[in-house]
Amino acid sequence: MILRITRRVQGSLCNYHFSRTIASLQSSNLQIIKTQEPKIKPRTEELVFGKSFSDHMLYIDFDAEKGWGNPVISKYENFSLPPSITGLHYGIQCFEGMKAYKTKNEDVKMFRPMLNMLRMKRTAEKLTLPDFNGEEFLKLIKELIKLDADWVPNSTEASLYVRPTFISTDPMIGVRPPVNARLYCITCPVGPYYPQEGRELFKSVKLLADPQFVRAWEGGIGGYKAGGNYAPTLSIQKEAATKNCSQVLWLYGPDHLLTEVGTMNFFVFRKSADGHQELVTPPLSSGLILPGVTRQSVLDLARSWGEFSVVEENITMAAFLKELEKGNIIEVFGTGTACMICPVHSILFQDKEYDIPTMTNGAHLSKRLFTTMQDIQVGNIEHEWAESIYS
Repeated sequence: MILRITRRVQGSLCNYHFSRTIASLQSSNLQIIKTQEPKIKPRTEELVFGKSFSDHMLYIDFDAEKGWGNPVISKYENFSLPPSITGLHYGIQCFEGMKAYKTKNEDVKMFRPMLNMLRMKRTAEKLTLPDFNGEEFLKLIKELIKLDADWVPNSTEASLYVRPTFISTDPMIGVRPPVNARLYCITCPVGPYYPQEGRELFKSVKLLADPQFVRAWEGGIGGYKAGGNYAPTLSIQKEAATKNCSQVLWLYGPDHLLTEVGTMNFFVFRKSADGHQELVTPPLSSGLILPGVTRQSVLDLARSWGEFSVVEENITMAAFLKELEKGNIIEVFGTGTACMICPVHSILFQDKEYDIPTMTNGAHLSKRLFTTMQDIQVGNIEHEWAESIYS
């Protein structure tokens, strides 16, 4: 299959035009080179999140003159790339976070993987990285997992983390849309995301909310999964740790809008003005919020139950604290692929710690959402969201 592409780039650093027929990404062109030195797999109970990588990796190179090259699965090893590539200098790179799960009948399933592909394509477009066929890339990722299927932990407390990544490989100093890129994927078996909280999957955390720190802003790229969104948050995360906080509750604007929790989406389960229960999360419309797959799944599940209202609306810190004082806050939690559901037990704001009754109230909704999604992921509940790598 071929693809017709036209691009114009103008500016002080470059001024060029090309229009030609180039190759599209094709899973049927996959070349597999198996490792001759398989690694020793870590014990499930000894897994540290993101430290151990499986035997193989997948990569596909893009060149504006030729298009997409043949996909390759080979042993996990270092890349050889020029130190001048623009992906290193200007942050022209994005990634996704996905997981594969072992079921009781030895199947391996992924959770709503096309949502990740669509989000990655959207981010790539924002960063002017080349377009790719998400369905074809997902087929290749499944082939990678099949090859390393014995790296998928046989445990409900662990899974295989899947990290698709997209980088510009232009070997030049200069800010311009890339004409060379590499799309690749690595995998690693993982346990719980918060090792400092012990190996229990469902542990609550304390948050630092400081209005002087901002993660994203209107008109920016907070709604995209770009690497540049993460590095600037590390110093604030380090600051949070000095105050015995596990994560940062990101605030925005003069009204101190509650936006995200660390790298997670933010949810509040509360009593509404009319006394009914409602689940609330900030809307995506502002561009401040990353459209998380787990976020969407929580919204979809809660709406399917039809037991309480599900609302996407802005929440200010002042309004939240007022509802907390009235006793209307039932639960607060974050959502994300790494930890799925992360309950919150306290928030440190302007040197005052506010106790959140999530765990005191039993964290019933948080636990129900966690259990339901986990049961879908490991095949205890048959659901269209759980997609076998063998289908």
